[in-house]
Amino acid sequence: MIELGVNIDHVATVREARKGHEPDPVWAAVEAHLGGADGITVHLREDRRHIQDRDVQRLRELTHIKLNLEMAATDEMVGIACSLKPEMAMLVPEGRHEITTEGGLDVAGQQARLRDVIARLAGAGIMTSAFIDAELPQVEAAAKAGVRVCEIHTGPYAHAFFNHGRDAESPAVVAELEKIRKAGAAIRAAGMRFNAGHALNYFNVQPVAALPGIRELHIGHAIVSRAIFVGMREAVAEMKRLMREAQCG
Repeated sequence: MIELGVNIDHVATVREARKGHEPDPVWAAVEAHLGGADGITVHLREDRRHIQDRDVQRLRELTHIKLNLEMAATDEMVGIACSLKPEMAMLVPEGRHEITTEGGLDVAGQQARLRDVIARLAGAGIMTSAFIDAELPQVEAAAKAGVRVCEIHTGPYAHAFFNHGRDAESPAVVAELEKIRKAGAAIRAAGMRFNAGHALNYFNVQPVAALPGIRELHIGHAIVSRAIFVGMREAVAEMKRLMREAQCG
């Protein structure tokens, strides 16, 4: 059955706007859990623009569902992950000038270095995921590097959905969805787990959730946005219902 990992980064974004103490990302994680989340995702960025070191430590201590730490493949972050021991570490590209993560990690272009990072994480008992574009060479490189989970970047699909009338049958949307499907099939054929995420929301999630063999979706901004109006618990429950309906439909 498909699972939902809720990214709570932007709860911390609101807090950091005032450099204060609220809203508390840990409280958001508990509410997400009560709404049906199967895991919590946070991105500890190099510039600490939202999630802080104290947040990930408290999340590790206080949450009772899977913790997925998004991170750049740097020595600092590998050290933090090995100490923290999240259930999964997802390697992502990171740029100081980007608003959020844009584009997948180029595993093929840095396979040797990433193989060492993945081996260090595995040695600490941490499952490693790579956030990649829906490109077969990247899937192949991830398998060779020792990645156990590939999360396909769904941003191009989401942007096509928005720009083409929010119509799931638009040729542009169908083409992007087919790229994700083919990448997912290659991921599974290589013995890895097929996850997906980025820019998914309540209107575009179901075609992705219905793809064969997809294991988990990671969604943050849309859920945090909806939570402003209905609360985190209800926002998560609504997203989970949509995903399960799509998979079972």
